[in-house]
Amino acid sequence: MALSPGGSPGFLLWHATLRWQREIATALGPLDLTHVQFVLLACTWWLNTHGEQPNQLALARQAGTDVKMTSQVLRALEAKGLIEREVDPADTRAKRLRVTSAGAALAPRAIAVVEDADARFFQPVARDDAVTLLSRLAKPES
Repeated sequence: MALSPGGSPGFLLWHATLRWQREIATALGPLDLTHVQFVLLACTWWLNTHGEQPNQLALARQAGTDVKMTSQVLRALEAKGLIEREVDPADTRAKRLRVTSAGAALAPRAIAVVEDADARFFQPVARDDAVTLLSRLAKPES
């Protein structure tokens, strides 16, 4: 027997995801960042602060994004003066990514905004429970 939409985990996840995405977009709007721009900026900033200058492929893997889409979004971040792409001396076909001073100032502010939006969104569920469930769903092989 088919479940009603309200009894379908996938349908509920779909609606929860849409609501979460709307809340994140609203939170990031004043910073002039889309959600994907935020993710790529934050990942680049995090990797840079941990001594890495990733190339586009490494960043896409870290962020879980499509490589081609990553390239397009990085161009937008570069146009905003938040990211710089430099030729990799070891592989002239690759570009190393580095946040600019403006990007380094914006990334932690944006992370705080998103963390606040996440805290409000996930407030009905204990944080450890949410992290456990989402980790299992995101990486079922672990």
